[in-house]
Amino acid sequence: MDESDLLATLAPRLRQFTAVARTEHMTHAAEAIDVPQSTLSRGIARLEHDLGVALFVRTGRAMRLTRAGRTLLRHAERAVAELDAAAREIDADADAVRGRVALGFLHTFGAEAVPRLLREFRRTHPDVRFDLAQGGNDAILERLRAGEVDLCVTSPPPPDPGLVTAPMYEQELRLVVPAEHPLAVRRDGLPLAAAATAQFVGYRPGFGLRSLTEAWCREAGFVPRMAFEGEDGETLRGLVGAGLGVALLAPSAHRTPGTVELPVTAPRTARMVGLVWVADRPAGPAVRVFRDFLRRSGPALLAGR
Repeated sequence: MDESDLLATLAPRLRQFTAVARTEHMTHAAEAIDVPQSTLSRGIARLEHDLGVALFVRTGRAMRLTRAGRTLLRHAERAVAELDAAAREIDADADAVRGRVALGFLHTFGAEAVPRLLREFRRTHPDVRFDLAQGGNDAILERLRAGEVDLCVTSPPPPDPGLVTAPMYEQELRLVVPAEHPLAVRRDGLPLAAAATAQFVGYRPGFGLRSLTEAWCREAGFVPRMAFEGEDGETLRGLVGAGLGVALLAPSAHRTPGTVELPVTAPRTARMVGLVWVADRPAGPAVRVFRDFLRRSGPALLAGR
């Protein structure tokens, strides 16, 4: 019997075998797993026949393990324990009250917006567990397609017919400049073209805000000169404060020393933030409940209203 045949033989009978091995009694084992004794007896006999070895020595009503039986029990108990754990986890994940949700989101939402979402949701669903994945737009969408996350909060919405996007809210991006920069005096706003000669700090390629920044700059008639590329908005904001360049960034509740945020009058620098999921992938109850919550309450919570 090769390995695949052995697995096919053992898998459906492990619980029967371990029950008899633990109780060393056919009647007690049948009662423990709630099957007729005759069914259990035939199952053990068939298992021994298929394996070609005796697993038990029968002395009256007692059952004693052979050496082969002890070997099988050592591995079978681990296998049954793993299967039991899997069943419990699947059952929990299918429960809307205590299931699991894998959420992907952009770095720009990690400091305030996503914690605010989860805090509010957990007021009514405290036992739902979250697996969180933070990254650039391309990376988290790839994880969504691969089934590693259930939902993504991202921008810009992907033009992918295999994905569903529910618009959440529109976020205005500001031009962040060093406090001593000549542009800093224009507090009422300025066209993006005014920053054409400035150096920029920005997100790496693959981040949604990088592609938007490049598109807005092209619309303003120039290509941004990148002095630094990073993955974290607060790091970029700090580098602007250090005088390394200017940046188009989402508004922050925390003022970074040495920086000024300026409204952009042209082109309109606003991005749509959307909730994204795979169109034809079944979602568990917890995911559906959280998705409904996001569609209902997410726009205000993400925007900090």
